Amino acid sequence: MDTNLSFACDYMEGCHPAILEKLAETNLVKTPGYGLDDYTRSACEKIKAACQAPEAQVFLLTGGTQTNATVISALLKSYQGVVSASTGHIATHEAGAIEACGHKVLPLPSHNGKIDAEELSRLLTDYHQDANHDHMVMPGMVYISHPTEYGTLYSRQELEDISRICRQYQIPLYLDGARLAYALACPENDLTLQDLASLCDVFYIGGTKCGALFGEAVVIPVPGLIPHFFTIIKQHGALLAKGRLLGVQFDTLFTDHLYEHIGESAIQAADQIRIMLKQNGFQLCYDSPTNQIFCIMENSVMERLLSQVECSFWEKYNDSHTVIRFVTSWATRQEDVQRLGTVLEQYCS
Repeated sequence: MDTNLSFACDYMEGCHPAILEKLAETNLVKTPGYGLDDYTRSACEKIKAACQAPEAQVFLLTGGTQTNATVISALLKSYQGVVSASTGHIATHEAGAIEACGHKVLPLPSHNGKIDAEELSRLLTDYHQDANHDHMVMPGMVYISHPTEYGTLYSRQELEDISRICRQYQIPLYLDGARLAYALACPENDLTLQDLASLCDVFYIGGTKCGALFGEAVVIPVPGLIPHFFTIIKQHGALLAKGRLLGVQFDTLFTDHLYEHIGESAIQAADQIRIMLKQNGFQLCYDSPTNQIFCIMENSVMERLLSQVECSFWEKYNDSHTVIRFVTSWATRQEDVQRLGTVLEQYCS
């Protein structure tokens, strides 16, 4: 077994012990398939209650890329595209999954991972005022994530502004919540699940990166927005025959507010790492308050560090420096954070 420290991503471990215990406890229970079981029904009701959206529809899908591709292709007409930050997950790290479904990703400038409401309004206005717009890809929806690809957070005011523009132009707003638990646990966050249900047309609650073995929960606050969504999920290969495996996991995550608190230790560990990096002379690249830490590191130092610590290449900073990413999770151990601090001291500049 590799004994190197790993801060590469937030799904290195299996699942929260409470989920594993419940899966073992229910292992031999016979249930209907495809999410028609009591565990899934219970999970969906708990999610609706947490979102204060009793009329919402909730669907459990297998993974994040499947969820994004399924939701986006279901919301768009054939001639429409999806507006996203140029750094958005669907624009950078999903291997063209959206384009493979026949839809163009329409980029907006990224401001530390976020889009700006005024720039969104200008893009939509410019499209409709362009005399050639019938020959162009129509902006048909807006995609954002919370936290963003850079670990930053939208404020409630920012989300309200974006939501207002989407409703003005009658296009849906979709929020990717792959790391939503880490936003909810962050002291700087002022968005709640209830806010998302009020301001977004569709959003998903991430499980894979937030303590589950796998799975994401799509919430559609106004029922019927996507007709026959269950069938569309199956078309995209995102429907699990043994749906109870998803149901048990989300039922556990939404028992006793576990999901809302599961990311707290990850935020605390990330804050410690940010402090240690600064103390050892390393420059942080983005002001990300969640569980992702981005650091500018000289290439030769990075190469030596990677022999002891697993972290992620993020992007080239210049010819001699690279931006690398450390990620904490719900399962990050305090002793590993301390060991990382000891390693970083070796490279103190």
